[in-house]
Amino acid sequence: MDRFQEMRVFVRIAERHSFSLAADDLQIPRATVTHLIKRLEARVGARLLERTTRHVRLTHEGEAYYHRCARLLADLEETENLFHQAPPKGLLRVNLQGTLAQHFVVPALGDFLDLYPDISLHVGEDDRLVDLVREGVDCVLRAGVLQDSSLIARQVASLEQVTVASPSYLARHGVPQTLDDLQHHYAVDYVSSATGRPVVLDFQVGKEQVERRLKARIAVTGTDLYTAASLAGMGLVQIPRYRIEEAIAQDLLRIVLPANPPAPMPVSVLYPQHRQLSARVRVFSQWLAARFDGVI
Repeated sequence: MDRFQEMRVFVRIAERHSFSLAADDLQIPRATVTHLIKRLEARVGARLLERTTRHVRLTHEGEAYYHRCARLLADLEETENLFHQAPPKGLLRVNLQGTLAQHFVVPALGDFLDLYPDISLHVGEDDRLVDLVREGVDCVLRAGVLQDSSLIARQVASLEQVTVASPSYLARHGVPQTLDDLQHHYAVDYVSSATGRPVVLDFQVGKEQVERRLKARIAVTGTDLYTAASLAGMGLVQIPRYRIEEAIAQDLLRIVLPANPPAPMPVSVLYPQHRQLSARVRVFSQWLAARFDGVI
């Protein structure tokens, strides 16, 4: 098992580009990590990692060894769980989109930990598509159409979206009755972290979705700012309904063009393509799917 421990340490260093971060993730002393890597390199007869004071990177030999080790360790974990029927255990690092986490996930996380008492969670919050491997994250939960083909995605929900504006905005600019009326209106631009460009508004017309790019006097990069700008009367926005249900009930926002709604927003769990799905990620994604079941 010493060889497998060396491999686990090596794989974590390769993914985190850091001896210290790998030691923290694996909860072992930094000195032990250094010793195991020296022993591993001596045993395989090759230098696997290039170290500087600020960075750690794989050598050519290390790159080839990393891919083999990652597959072998995933197979070992899967085999042990299959034959021993052992419950999943260990640290699970997840990153959740903020409003999804607050509304759907965090209130029920205690139930997940009760189901899997040997799993410990490290939860981060973000809207951007993090580098899962480099940042040591096992999986992420994100909303929206996915652009990164290097990740495997499992869709767990499809959220109703609505087009809304504040009463003060509609009093100034009028209520659009048709898509042609939108030429006289403003949008709050939401700038995608993936593309760096504003997201175009889309509307259902019959069985098709059509896009409309509106004038905008403000652009934002966060979901909370997007909602806040609409509440402040700065323009039309398209938002998952769950996020603004209370504002609609209080007449702080009003739905417009209800006959031409935006496309539903998919919600997906993502994890790296090159990794075999670990038992921890598998049960967490299954739990999320059950948590979102019926959310359409």
